[in-house]
Amino acid sequence: MNDFNTADFLNPVATQTWGNGRHLVRCSKVIHETHDVCTFTFSMGLPVLFFFKPGQFVTLELEIDGERVMRSYTISSSPSIPYSFSITVKRVTGGVVSNWLHDNLRSGDQIAVHGPAGQFNCLDFPTDKALLLSGGVGITPVMSMARWWFDTDSEVDMVFAHSARSPADIIYARELEYMSTRVKNFKLHLICERSEIGQAWAGYRGYLNENMLKLIAPDFLEREVFCCGPDPYMKAVRKLLESLGYDMDRYHEESFGATPVEDAKDAEQHADEADQQEVTGDVYQVSFTDSGNSVSVVAGTNLNEAASEAGVNIPKACGMGICGACRIKVISGDYEMAHNGGINEEEEAEGYVLSCCTSIQGDMTIDY
Repeated sequence: MNDFNTADFLNPVATQTWGNGRHLVRCSKVIHETHDVCTFTFSMGLPVLFFFKPGQFVTLELEIDGERVMRSYTISSSPSIPYSFSITVKRVTGGVVSNWLHDNLRSGDQIAVHGPAGQFNCLDFPTDKALLLSGGVGITPVMSMARWWFDTDSEVDMVFAHSARSPADIIYARELEYMSTRVKNFKLHLICERSEIGQAWAGYRGYLNENMLKLIAPDFLEREVFCCGPDPYMKAVRKLLESLGYDMDRYHEESFGATPVEDAKDAEQHADEADQQEVTGDVYQVSFTDSGNSVSVVAGTNLNEAASEAGVNIPKACGMGICGACRIKVISGDYEMAHNGGINEEEEAEGYVLSCCTSIQGDMTIDY
């Protein structure tokens, strides 16, 4: 009979938790939601828990035409899926950043982000009955909230009312329909300003108004309201609720304005510090023998990230040092590894490492 050690079985997995600051992340997926809206999903080489309050935003740090550009976007995913996060971006005519993201950002690309930050979220205003109102791409923060409540089997009674220009402009349409069929506490209502010739539409038409609101949520006076959308949309919603005697202390909104001043200052400071570190920090060369590729990286860079920068694809499954799929052999060099049981002492003694949880501390040569 084998001895069973409960302490070993319950040993927690070593992971880092995301904190407000500057982070280098890699785009892992680009999803086309509609004809002019894309979702970009990001993750890191190291196992990092991306916890945030549903409704918060991140600030992207980009270089466009040789200049640093900062732009904030709400996180559209939920912290219930913790090892990645997503933003959903609508292409805007003349929009420097939105067009750059749509035209240039691809799976595998690395960018810097700052955050998470923001006061608009559902955790700081707990409720058992919520009315989620959104217009256009303003759906992103309330979708994050809905996903959080849905994924965590919350008993929050959700009414989700989204307004779009036409059926073709409804973001997350299939996911919303799926959610509405899986749980009883999620009621979905879609409102389209118009439908094009040939488009079948059986939902609400026009704009949210008093009669429509009373059909969608007859008990709206009892609900916490979370609202996001273009300024005219939110202005109309506020005016409507005030005229109907709603307690506006229970009304919460997020606008598409500039990044709050303090968050913008923090992001700029962190970016400046990173630029300085890149100039003064230790830089090491990592070489891969099979491909002949090499890359220069700063100290502490994750080995998987370095491989990606060098155009070398090391298979990775768990990303947490558990499965051992990313095991490779180090011929020479200095490094630190913090795994979670995916490699044994004999393999380590032979020079093998798990690239997903190995940080570079000197020049390295990899047999791969």
